[in-house]
Amino acid sequence: EVADEIVDRVHQRVLDGMGLIVLHSGHFSKIFQKLMGTTCDLKWREDGLSAKVWNVNPSHPITQGVGEWIDLEQEEMYGEHFDVPAPDELIFITGYPNGEVFRGGMTYRRGNGKIFYFHPGHETFPTYYHPTIQQVIKNAVHWAAPLTERPTYGHFPIDDNGQKG
Repeated sequence: EVADEIVDRVHQRVLDGMGLIVLHSGHFSKIFQKLMGTTCDLKWREDGLSAKVWNVNPSHPITQGVGEWIDLEQEEMYGEHFDVPAPDELIFITGYPNGEVFRGGMTYRRGNGKIFYFHPGHETFPTYYHPTIQQVIKNAVHWAAPLTERPTYGHFPIDDNGQKG
């Protein structure tokens, strides 16, 4: 229900350097679909079974303090194929008791902006109360923060000595 004009403004802000954290079903948000250029569709099932979120990039700033995996007692199943572009960095892969797997934590860069998609968080389960899930989100906010210095674009003159004009 978000107006397209607002999506366009947020899109431009991301390109200009604003970070974006997309949680759980936010994969279907207009802004995420616009930034990805795909449907962002996937398989899903609301069965409330457990999930194991594997840390597959342990040196990444988003995974600091997380450990090798996160056990969730209940979570909505999200499964492949997830119709998004190949990520810049794969951070987490989630496994489920019935054998499904999901690329559940990925980073992207669009323009000067950083994007982190993280799938856990169905509204009927206590996922966001899990201390390690909270740590991931906190780390992601710090990682996605805008840069203090931004690149220069456009016409860039220099003088005869090779100095900025």
